Amino acid sequence: MLLAYIKAFHVIAIIAWMAGLLYLPRLFVYHAASKRGSEQSETFKLMERRLLRFITTPAMLASWVLGLILAFSGVIDWSRDGWFHAKLALVLALSAFHGLLAMWTKDFALDRNTRSARFYRIANEVPTVLMICIVILVVVRPF
Repeated sequence: MLLAYIKAFHVIAIIAWMAGLLYLPRLFVYHAASKRGSEQSETFKLMERRLLRFITTPAMLASWVLGLILAFSGVIDWSRDGWFHAKLALVLALSAFHGLLAMWTKDFALDRNTRSARFYRIANEVPTVLMICIVILVVVRPF
């Protein structure tokens, strides 16, 4: 029964993490198009910092902690579940993307952004592609 609750909270944490990973680059799109030092730019800085600090990062940490608890609970056969190794690699890539978002948030906060709105539109697709691959691996377990 405890494992069921851990799984449920793991899924909830992932949903919150993905929401942040999908919304933050969208904020960057609009922030990149705003004038530095403007009221609009300062509002975006606040929104980006709060989203990263209070939702996205805690959700990522919860996802990792709960996911590792599940992985070491005996549900995964580490020697035979190749899908899990692939999933873990993709989650590491998702975590690296999270790190990039944190760097970009800092760049915007210091008015050092040099990237275009188009760049962030493209970057916004990365978590979607990773999420699709991860969900397919978890549900289908192809290898």
